Amino acid sequence: MDEGTLNASAIPIIDFGPFLDGFNKHEVAGKMVSSFKEIGFVYLMNHGIPTEKSAEMFEWSKRFFAQPMEVKKLAPHPPSGAHHRGYSSPGQEKVVQHVYHPDAIAEQRAQAPDVKESFECGREEDELQPNIWLPEGVLPGFKEACLDFFWLCHGVELNILRALAIGLGLSEDYFLQYHTDPRNQLRLLHYPSVPTEGLETEKIARIGQHSDFGSITLLLQDDVGGLEVEDPNVAGSFCPAPPIPGALVVNAGDFLMRWSNDTIRSTIHRVRAPPQNRSVDGMTPERYSIPYFCCADFTTVVDCIPGTWSAERPKKYEPISAQEYIMKRMLATY
Repeated sequence: MDEGTLNASAIPIIDFGPFLDGFNKHEVAGKMVSSFKEIGFVYLMNHGIPTEKSAEMFEWSKRFFAQPMEVKKLAPHPPSGAHHRGYSSPGQEKVVQHVYHPDAIAEQRAQAPDVKESFECGREEDELQPNIWLPEGVLPGFKEACLDFFWLCHGVELNILRALAIGLGLSEDYFLQYHTDPRNQLRLLHYPSVPTEGLETEKIARIGQHSDFGSITLLLQDDVGGLEVEDPNVAGSFCPAPPIPGALVVNAGDFLMRWSNDTIRSTIHRVRAPPQNRSVDGMTPERYSIPYFCCADFTTVVDCIPGTWSAERPKKYEPISAQEYIMKRMLATY
């Protein structure tokens, strides 16, 4: 990839089928790791999430966000980001990038608000972050659909981690031993229709520029568009990562980048107005997406992956536990 030439076509589209059926594991794994080293993002086809399952989850998401505000607030997200579960209303969360001091967090939160609403859940038996559901009888079937989709995504996550391990020259189960206790987060996102001019002038934001902070993120998006990825060679230059029918967007998070001694990139991205002028009467259409954030076991203490450091390429970071790192990042968002 030449400097300054990142565009949508620079994010590879990879058929994951030959990895899943064992036909050509090493070639697929090599392509994935190459993309993660260069761009930090990849589109996966034949990834293991059936089209009908993703369509069903999007329908549940639309049904949930169509509920009156007083109903959605029956499953309220706690005030602290340390407990990332339940419903967040527009403007409640402000994504910040590597900012931890209270004054700096307040300064970033005072900028254009993130005009989105979300619902988050994890596995039921997570004692650190228990799920927060709507009361029994309100939107029947929603809880079951979310949990079913959570575990479906978890299975896909493990296959992707297997591929990354092979691509890095490690044993196939290398990352699996550190992902045995899923502290993952399924997030349903709804971006209401907003004035296009407000997005273009950055008076309002859908999600400001940020990197994810776990191991990897899986993303399903509707056909509206608006996701943009920063060119890793040109700071501040972004290109669209448009929806591709049937594709799963996968990107590396900061924790994996640190784990790999910066061999793998965790790339800045954001959500703005769609690249095409799709506004109607000056309003950008509403958008839905479903990210699934994956992180290592909280007991994992990250040092550098074998093969990513040497005397000529020394370790850049001190060891840190997944729990310490993830919680620090979560607390900054609320």
